[in-house]
Amino acid sequence: MENTKELRTWLDAFGLGHPLVIAGPCSAETEEQVLRIAHELKDTDATVLRAGIWKPRTRPGNFEGVGALGLKWLQKAKQETGMLIATEVANKDHVQLALEHDVDILWIGARTTVSPFIVQEIADALDGTDKIVLVKNPVNPDLPLWLGAIERLYSKNIKKLGVIHRGFSTYEKTRYRNNPEWQIPIELQNRFPDLPLICDPSHIAGRRDIIFDICQTALDLNFDGLMVETHYDPDNAWSDATQQITPKTLIQMMVDLKVRKATDTEADYRNALNTLRTQIDVVDHQLIEMLGKRMKIADAIGELKKEKNVAILQTKRWNEILGKMILEGQDRGLSEEFVLKMFKAIHQESINHQEKIINS
Repeated sequence: MENTKELRTWLDAFGLGHPLVIAGPCSAETEEQVLRIAHELKDTDATVLRAGIWKPRTRPGNFEGVGALGLKWLQKAKQETGMLIATEVANKDHVQLALEHDVDILWIGARTTVSPFIVQEIADALDGTDKIVLVKNPVNPDLPLWLGAIERLYSKNIKKLGVIHRGFSTYEKTRYRNNPEWQIPIELQNRFPDLPLICDPSHIAGRRDIIFDICQTALDLNFDGLMVETHYDPDNAWSDATQQITPKTLIQMMVDLKVRKATDTEADYRNALNTLRTQIDVVDHQLIEMLGKRMKIADAIGELKKEKNVAILQTKRWNEILGKMILEGQDRGLSEEFVLKMFKAIHQESINHQEKIINS
Protein backbone atom coordinates (compact mmCIF):
# COMPACT_ATOMS: atom_id res chain seq x y z
CA MET A 1 0.00 0.00 0.00
CA GLU A 2 1.32 3.41 -0.97
CA ASN A 3 0.28 6.83 0.24
CA THR A 4 -1.92 8.65 -2.28
CA LYS A 5 -4.27 11.62 -2.13
CA GLU A 6 -7.11 9.21 -2.95
CA LEU A 7 -6.93 7.87 0.61
CA ARG A 8 -8.54 11.13 1.77
CA THR A 9 -11.29 11.21 -0.83
CA TRP A 10 -14.04 9.87 1.43
CA LEU A 11 -13.19 12.33 4.20
CA ASP A 12 -12.87 15.31 1.86
CA ALA A 13 -16.28 14.44 0.40
CA PHE A 14 -17.92 15.42 3.70
CA GLY A 15 -16.83 19.01 3.06
CA LEU A 16 -16.47 19.74 6.76
CA GLY A 17 -15.10 22.99 8.13
CA HIS A 18 -14.06 21.22 11.33
CA PRO A 19 -12.59 17.84 12.34
CA LEU A 20 -14.79 14.82 11.69
CA VAL A 21 -16.73 13.95 14.86
CA ILE A 22 -18.08 10.47 15.52
CA ALA A 23 -20.14 10.45 18.71
CA GLY A 24 -22.61 8.30 20.57
CA PRO A 25 -22.87 5.80 23.40
CA CYS A 26 -20.32 3.14 24.18
CA SER A 27 -23.18 0.63 23.94
CA ALA A 28 -26.65 0.74 22.43
CA GLU A 29 -28.82 -0.03 25.46
CA THR A 30 -32.42 0.60 24.39
CA GLU A 31 -34.16 2.02 21.35
CA GLU A 32 -35.21 5.07 23.37
CA GLN A 33 -31.61 5.68 24.49
CA VAL A 34 -30.18 5.48 20.96
CA LEU A 35 -32.84 7.77 19.48
CA ARG A 36 -32.58 10.33 22.27
CA ILE A 37 -28.79 10.60 21.93
CA ALA A 38 -29.08 10.80 18.13
CA HIS A 39 -31.52 13.70 18.34
CA GLU A 40 -29.35 15.51 20.90
CA LEU A 41 -26.37 15.16 18.54
CA LYS A 42 -28.28 16.18 15.44
CA ASP A 43 -27.29 19.64 14.14
CA THR A 44 -24.02 19.60 16.11
CA ASP A 45 -20.48 19.04 14.81
CA ALA A 46 -21.14 15.30 15.04
CA THR A 47 -21.54 13.83 11.56
CA VAL A 48 -21.65 10.17 12.59
CA LEU A 49 -23.61 8.38 15.33
CA ARG A 50 -21.64 5.53 16.88
CA ALA A 51 -22.89 2.76 19.16
CA GLY A 52 -21.50 -0.59 20.19
CA ILE A 53 -23.83 -3.47 19.32
CA TRP A 54 -21.58 -6.36 20.21
CA LYS A 55 -19.51 -5.63 23.32
CA PRO A 56 -17.27 -8.53 24.35
CA ARG A 57 -15.76 -7.56 27.68
CA THR A 58 -12.39 -8.40 29.18
CA ARG A 59 -14.13 -10.77 31.58
CA PRO A 60 -17.51 -12.49 31.09
CA GLY A 61 -20.54 -11.61 33.17
CA ASN A 62 -20.79 -7.92 32.34
CA PHE A 63 -23.14 -6.40 29.75
CA GLU A 64 -21.94 -7.59 26.34
CA GLY A 65 -24.24 -5.71 24.01
CA VAL A 66 -27.80 -6.08 22.77
CA GLY A 67 -26.73 -7.78 19.55
CA ALA A 68 -28.26 -7.43 16.09
CA LEU A 69 -31.46 -5.90 17.51
CA GLY A 70 -29.53 -2.68 18.10
CA LEU A 71 -28.82 -2.33 14.38
CA LYS A 72 -32.52 -1.61 13.81
CA TRP A 73 -32.32 1.18 16.39
CA LEU A 74 -29.33 2.68 14.57
CA GLN A 75 -31.22 2.46 11.28
CA LYS A 76 -34.17 4.28 12.80
CA ALA A 77 -31.86 6.98 14.23
CA LYS A 78 -30.38 7.44 10.77
CA GLN A 79 -33.82 7.83 9.21
CA GLU A 80 -34.98 10.34 11.81
CA THR A 81 -31.83 12.50 12.03
CA GLY A 82 -29.97 12.03 8.75
CA MET A 83 -26.77 11.19 10.63
CA LEU A 84 -24.48 8.47 9.34
CA ILE A 85 -24.23 5.42 11.62
CA ALA A 86 -21.21 3.40 12.75
CA THR A 87 -20.56 0.27 14.78
CA GLU A 88 -17.78 -2.20 15.57
CA VAL A 89 -17.54 -5.53 13.76
CA ALA A 90 -15.46 -8.39 15.11
CA ASN A 91 -16.18 -11.24 12.68
CA LYS A 92 -17.71 -11.98 9.27
CA ASP A 93 -21.20 -12.49 10.75
CA HIS A 94 -21.13 -9.00 12.25
CA VAL A 95 -20.05 -7.65 8.86
CA GLN A 96 -22.94 -9.31 7.07
CA LEU A 97 -25.51 -8.02 9.57
CA ALA A 98 -24.05 -4.50 9.49
CA LEU A 99 -24.19 -4.42 5.69
CA GLU A 100 -27.77 -5.71 5.70
CA HIS A 101 -28.73 -2.81 7.98
CA ASP A 102 -26.91 -0.23 5.82
CA VAL A 103 -24.35 0.80 8.46
CA ASP A 104 -22.21 3.54 6.90
CA ILE A 105 -18.99 3.09 8.85
CA LEU A 106 -17.62 -0.15 10.27
CA TRP A 107 -14.69 -0.18 12.63
CA ILE A 108 -12.41 -3.00 13.70
CA GLY A 109 -11.67 -2.96 17.41
CA ALA A 110 -8.30 -3.13 19.16
CA ARG A 111 -8.81 -6.71 20.32
CA THR A 112 -9.59 -7.79 16.76
CA THR A 113 -6.71 -5.93 15.11
CA VAL A 114 -4.23 -8.12 17.00
CA SER A 115 -5.37 -11.21 15.05
CA PRO A 116 -4.38 -11.34 11.37
CA PHE A 117 -6.65 -14.38 10.98
CA ILE A 118 -9.78 -12.50 12.07
CA VAL A 119 -8.82 -9.32 10.18
CA GLN A 120 -8.41 -11.41 7.01
CA GLU A 121 -11.84 -12.97 7.59
CA ILE A 122 -13.39 -9.51 7.93
CA ALA A 123 -11.49 -8.25 4.87
CA ASP A 124 -12.78 -11.18 2.81
CA ALA A 125 -16.36 -10.45 3.94
CA LEU A 126 -15.95 -6.77 2.97
CA ASP A 127 -14.27 -7.44 -0.39
CA GLY A 128 -14.93 -4.47 -2.68
CA THR A 129 -17.31 -2.68 -0.30
CA ASP A 130 -17.90 1.06 -0.68
CA LYS A 131 -18.47 1.42 3.06
CA ILE A 132 -15.97 3.33 5.19
CA VAL A 133 -13.82 0.96 7.26
CA LEU A 134 -11.75 2.22 10.21
CA VAL A 135 -9.09 0.20 12.02
CA LYS A 136 -8.30 0.79 15.68
CA ASN A 137 -4.73 0.27 16.82
CA PRO A 138 -4.01 -3.13 18.37
CA VAL A 139 -4.08 -3.30 22.15
CA ASN A 140 -0.29 -3.72 22.19
CA PRO A 141 2.03 -0.99 20.83
CA ASP A 142 2.85 -2.70 17.53
CA LEU A 143 2.84 -0.44 14.46
CA PRO A 144 3.55 -3.22 11.91
CA LEU A 145 0.54 -5.16 13.24
CA TRP A 146 -1.66 -2.05 12.85
CA LEU A 147 -0.37 -1.42 9.33
CA GLY A 148 -0.82 -5.09 8.46
CA ALA A 149 -4.53 -4.93 9.27
CA ILE A 150 -4.93 -1.86 7.04
CA GLU A 151 -3.05 -3.56 4.20
CA ARG A 152 -5.26 -6.68 4.41
CA LEU A 153 -8.31 -4.51 3.88
CA TYR A 154 -6.67 -2.45 1.15
CA SER A 155 -5.71 -5.62 -0.73
CA LYS A 156 -9.41 -6.52 -0.88
CA ASN A 157 -10.16 -3.36 -2.88
CA ILE A 158 -11.55 -1.48 0.11
CA LYS A 159 -10.63 2.12 -0.67
CA LYS A 160 -12.46 4.08 2.04
CA LEU A 161 -10.05 3.40 4.87
CA GLY A 162 -8.98 5.21 8.02
CA VAL A 163 -7.40 4.50 11.39
CA ILE A 164 -8.42 5.16 14.98
CA HIS A 165 -5.87 5.77 17.73
CA ARG A 166 -7.31 4.53 21.04
CA GLY A 167 -4.11 4.06 23.04
CA PHE A 168 -2.25 0.95 24.15
CA SER A 169 -2.47 -1.38 27.12
CA THR A 170 0.36 -1.25 29.61
CA TYR A 171 1.12 -3.19 32.76
CA GLU A 172 2.37 -0.05 34.45
CA LYS A 173 -0.18 2.27 36.03
CA THR A 174 -0.43 5.68 34.33
CA ARG A 175 -2.96 8.51 34.31
CA TYR A 176 -4.55 6.92 31.23
CA ARG A 177 -6.69 3.85 30.78
CA ASN A 178 -4.68 3.13 27.64
CA ASN A 179 -1.33 4.87 27.27
CA PRO A 180 -1.44 7.13 24.17
CA GLU A 181 2.14 6.44 22.99
CA TRP A 182 1.73 9.39 20.60
CA GLN A 183 4.93 8.50 18.76
CA ILE A 184 3.20 5.46 17.19
CA PRO A 185 0.32 7.29 15.42
CA ILE A 186 2.84 10.02 14.51
CA GLU A 187 5.02 7.41 12.79
CA LEU A 188 1.96 6.03 11.00
CA GLN A 189 1.08 9.57 9.94
CA ASN A 190 4.60 10.09 8.62
CA ARG A 191 4.33 6.97 6.47
CA PHE A 192 0.78 7.59 5.27
CA PRO A 193 0.07 11.32 5.65
CA ASP A 194 -3.14 11.10 3.61
CA LEU A 195 -4.68 8.17 5.50
CA PRO A 196 -7.39 9.71 7.73
CA LEU A 197 -6.35 9.53 11.38
CA ILE A 198 -8.97 9.74 14.13
CA CYS A 199 -8.44 9.90 17.89
CA ASP A 200 -10.58 8.00 20.38
CA PRO A 201 -9.98 10.05 23.56
CA SER A 202 -12.56 8.09 25.53
CA HIS A 203 -10.58 4.85 25.50
CA ILE A 204 -7.26 6.62 25.99
CA ALA A 205 -8.59 8.53 29.01
CA GLY A 206 -10.83 6.06 30.76
CA ARG A 207 -12.24 9.06 32.60
CA ARG A 208 -14.07 12.10 31.34
CA ASP A 209 -12.05 14.84 33.07
CA ILE A 210 -9.05 14.54 30.71
CA ILE A 211 -10.92 13.92 27.44
CA PHE A 212 -10.67 17.58 26.38
CA ASP A 213 -6.89 17.65 26.86
CA ILE A 214 -6.44 14.48 24.81
CA CYS A 215 -8.63 15.89 22.03
CA GLN A 216 -6.58 19.09 21.96
CA THR A 217 -3.32 17.14 21.77
CA ALA A 218 -4.71 15.08 18.88
CA LEU A 219 -5.74 18.21 16.97
CA ASP A 220 -2.34 19.80 17.67
CA LEU A 221 -0.84 16.70 16.00
CA ASN A 222 -3.03 17.19 12.90
CA PHE A 223 -5.45 14.35 13.56
CA ASP A 224 -8.42 14.44 11.18
CA GLY A 225 -11.19 13.64 13.61
CA LEU A 226 -12.43 12.48 17.00
CA MET A 227 -14.51 9.52 18.16
CA VAL A 228 -16.05 10.51 21.48
CA GLU A 229 -18.32 8.31 23.60
CA THR A 230 -21.43 10.34 24.41
CA HIS A 231 -24.43 9.52 26.63
CA TYR A 232 -27.20 11.70 28.08
CA ASP A 233 -26.76 9.94 31.46
CA PRO A 234 -23.14 8.75 31.45
CA ASP A 235 -22.97 7.86 35.14
CA ASN A 236 -25.65 5.22 34.59
CA ALA A 237 -24.38 3.89 31.25
CA TRP A 238 -24.34 0.10 30.98
CA SER A 239 -20.68 0.03 29.96
CA ASP A 240 -17.65 2.34 30.35
CA ALA A 241 -19.63 4.90 32.35
CA THR A 242 -16.60 6.85 33.57
CA GLN A 243 -15.32 7.75 30.09
CA GLN A 244 -18.53 9.06 28.50
CA ILE A 245 -19.61 12.70 28.31
CA THR A 246 -22.99 14.30 27.67
CA PRO A 247 -23.95 15.72 24.25
CA LYS A 248 -24.04 19.17 25.90
CA THR A 249 -20.43 18.74 27.05
CA LEU A 250 -19.42 17.59 23.58
CA ILE A 251 -20.98 20.65 21.98
CA GLN A 252 -19.10 23.00 24.32
CA MET A 253 -15.89 21.03 23.89
CA MET A 254 -16.02 21.48 20.11
CA VAL A 255 -16.41 25.24 20.66
CA ASP A 256 -13.43 25.38 23.03
CA LEU A 257 -11.04 23.17 21.06
CA LYS A 258 -8.51 25.01 18.92
CA VAL A 259 -7.89 23.67 15.42
CA ARG A 260 -4.37 24.58 14.35
CA LYS A 261 -3.30 25.47 10.83
CA ALA A 262 -1.05 22.91 9.21
CA THR A 263 1.49 25.66 8.56
CA ASP A 264 1.85 29.37 7.88
CA THR A 265 3.50 30.87 4.81
CA GLU A 266 4.31 34.27 6.31
CA ALA A 267 8.05 35.03 6.14
CA ASP A 268 8.33 36.10 9.80
CA TYR A 269 6.77 32.85 10.95
CA ARG A 270 9.02 30.75 8.72
CA ASN A 271 12.16 32.57 9.85
CA ALA A 272 11.26 32.29 13.53
CA LEU A 273 10.40 28.61 13.14
CA ASN A 274 13.65 27.84 11.32
CA THR A 275 15.63 29.58 14.08
CA LEU A 276 13.91 27.56 16.80
CA ARG A 277 14.35 24.32 14.83
CA THR A 278 18.05 25.05 14.48
CA GLN A 279 18.24 25.47 18.24
CA ILE A 280 16.47 22.12 18.66
CA ASP A 281 18.98 20.48 16.30
CA VAL A 282 21.89 21.83 18.36
CA VAL A 283 20.39 20.58 21.64
CA ASP A 284 19.56 17.18 20.11
CA HIS A 285 23.17 16.81 19.00
CA GLN A 286 24.31 17.68 22.51
CA LEU A 287 21.92 15.11 23.96
CA ILE A 288 23.33 12.34 21.77
CA GLU A 289 26.87 13.40 22.64
CA MET A 290 26.12 13.37 26.39
CA LEU A 291 24.41 9.96 26.17
CA GLY A 292 27.46 8.61 24.38
CA LYS A 293 29.66 9.91 27.21
CA ARG A 294 27.34 8.34 29.78
CA MET A 295 27.59 4.93 28.09
CA LYS A 296 31.39 5.14 28.11
CA ILE A 297 31.20 5.57 31.88
CA ALA A 298 28.82 2.59 32.01
CA ASP A 299 31.42 0.61 30.05
CA ALA A 300 34.05 1.52 32.65
CA ILE A 301 31.69 0.38 35.42
CA GLY A 302 31.17 -2.87 33.52
CA GLU A 303 34.92 -3.45 33.35
CA LEU A 304 35.22 -2.84 37.11
CA LYS A 305 32.32 -5.20 37.92
CA LYS A 306 33.83 -7.87 35.68
CA GLU A 307 37.18 -7.56 37.45
CA LYS A 308 35.56 -7.82 40.90
CA ASN A 309 32.86 -10.34 39.87
CA VAL A 310 30.02 -8.01 40.93
CA ALA A 311 26.42 -8.29 39.68
CA ILE A 312 25.34 -5.84 37.00
CA LEU A 313 22.00 -4.77 38.47
CA GLN A 314 22.28 -2.66 41.63
CA THR A 315 18.65 -2.01 42.60
CA LYS A 316 19.31 0.39 45.46
CA ARG A 317 21.52 2.60 43.30
CA TRP A 318 18.97 2.53 40.46
CA ASN A 319 16.10 3.60 42.74
CA GLU A 320 18.21 6.45 44.15
CA ILE A 321 18.96 7.72 40.63
CA LEU A 322 15.33 7.45 39.57
CA GLY A 323 13.95 9.30 42.60
CA LYS A 324 16.49 12.09 42.25
CA MET A 325 15.93 12.51 38.51
CA ILE A 326 12.13 12.64 38.88
CA LEU A 327 12.47 15.52 41.33
CA GLU A 328 14.98 17.36 39.15
CA GLY A 329 12.80 16.77 36.11
CA GLN A 330 9.79 18.29 37.85
CA ASP A 331 11.84 21.38 38.65
CA ARG A 332 12.47 21.74 34.91
CA GLY A 333 8.87 21.23 33.82
CA LEU A 334 9.26 17.55 32.84
CA SER A 335 6.48 15.10 33.72
CA GLU A 336 7.21 12.14 35.96
CA GLU A 337 5.96 9.83 33.21
CA PHE A 338 8.49 11.22 30.71
CA VAL A 339 11.42 11.08 33.14
CA LEU A 340 10.55 7.48 34.04
CA LYS A 341 10.45 6.41 30.40
CA MET A 342 13.65 8.22 29.52
CA PHE A 343 15.72 6.91 32.42
CA LYS A 344 14.37 3.37 32.09
CA ALA A 345 15.58 3.42 28.48
CA ILE A 346 18.98 4.85 29.54
CA HIS A 347 19.26 2.30 32.34
CA GLN A 348 18.47 -0.58 30.00
CA GLU A 349 21.08 0.61 27.51
CA SER A 350 23.64 0.83 30.35
CA ILE A 351 22.81 -2.75 31.38
CA ASN A 352 23.20 -3.90 27.77
CA HIS A 353 26.64 -2.27 27.61
CA GLN A 354 27.76 -3.86 30.88
CA GLU A 355 26.40 -7.31 29.93
CA LYS A 356 28.35 -7.18 26.67
CA ILE A 357 31.56 -6.41 28.58
CA ILE A 358 31.05 -8.99 31.33
CA ASN A 359 30.15 -11.73 28.83
CA SER A 360 32.98 -10.88 26.42
